[in-house]
Amino acid sequence: MTKELGVGILGCGNISATYFSLAPMFKGLKVLACADINAAAAKARAEEYGVIAQGVDELFANDEIDVIVNLTIPAAHYEMSRRALEAGKHVYSEKPLVLSVDEGKELGRLAAKKGLAVGCAPDTFLGGAHQRARKYIDEGKVGRITSGTCHVMSAGMEMWHPNPDFFFLPGGGPVLDLGPYYIANLINLIGPVKQVAALTSMANETRTITSEPRRGEIIPVKTPTNIHALLEFENGATVSLAASWDVFAHRHSPMELYGTEGSLFVPDPNFFGGTVEAAGRDGKIGQLDLGDHPFAKPNQDFDKGDKRGRANYRTAGLADMAVALIEGRDARCSLERALHGVDVMAAILKSGESGAFVPLSTTCSQPAALDAEAAAALLR
Repeated sequence: MTKELGVGILGCGNISATYFSLAPMFKGLKVLACADINAAAAKARAEEYGVIAQGVDELFANDEIDVIVNLTIPAAHYEMSRRALEAGKHVYSEKPLVLSVDEGKELGRLAAKKGLAVGCAPDTFLGGAHQRARKYIDEGKVGRITSGTCHVMSAGMEMWHPNPDFFFLPGGGPVLDLGPYYIANLINLIGPVKQVAALTSMANETRTITSEPRRGEIIPVKTPTNIHALLEFENGATVSLAASWDVFAHRHSPMELYGTEGSLFVPDPNFFGGTVEAAGRDGKIGQLDLGDHPFAKPNQDFDKGDKRGRANYRTAGLADMAVALIEGRDARCSLERALHGVDVMAAILKSGESGAFVPLSTTCSQPAALDAEAAAALLR
């Protein structure tokens, strides 16, 4: 690769530190500037990471910026991504891409008209653990996937996030916030979804913040916080997804997939690494070797009680999009797959309201697998 894309980060909240700190690991990316509606937040991040702080309009007009990384709140994703495209910039959005399928399709039409690309997190399915699971499935060792279970359940974002309000408003909730990790990985491992059904509920109409600096504040809840969904995939597999912020403790595995020749136990799709286990027809469960995949190697959090550390390579999806633009190939974290994920999540919430199965209006292809060699090629 001979070219770097100039990156402008829009939105300087909690997640922006991850992009600022990890982007330098990857080829093809150079973060040049940032912006936020809160000018002080942009200034602080700019000083911390040695980039330029600009106003939102200035960032869109900056000729050195090739791609805008949209880290605004979910309710602003469509508007900010649309404005970036209209300004002639490629877009890589934090999840969810948008809050409705119509918004996503409109971004697709605008991007095609402008000859621009749109990508979207999550990119954790590119992690070494999930790519090992993909390889195991692709090799036929688990047979044809017939069913599975997914669980992403905790006590809620008000327990740790400094400003958790938007998580409990329309556009938030566990399905739209954490569901993308699971749905993206299911698309990676199985393929597109055909239809969904769901039951949804809300344990409390308010939540009390227990994190600093707003400990004790009471905030409203305007979206379901407890969702139990059933996904039927185009290949016939059926997978249940339990997503809740009303659970204080549980013993469920993050993801289990069952096939005609065995079972596969996949770690938390919110992370790149973890332990992958499998069993054959004999029912004996064993750990799979992750090999030398670079996105399985711990690179963070060695000081947080886990001596093994944690593999965190967020921004890999952005780097893959940059390389895809330069090489003229399909990006793994593409608009097509992100839009299908939005379709799945919107259908889950719609089914929760109607009590009926909801067919999907979109489809997508599985992303190309990312083996160790291809992953290493993304790193500096």
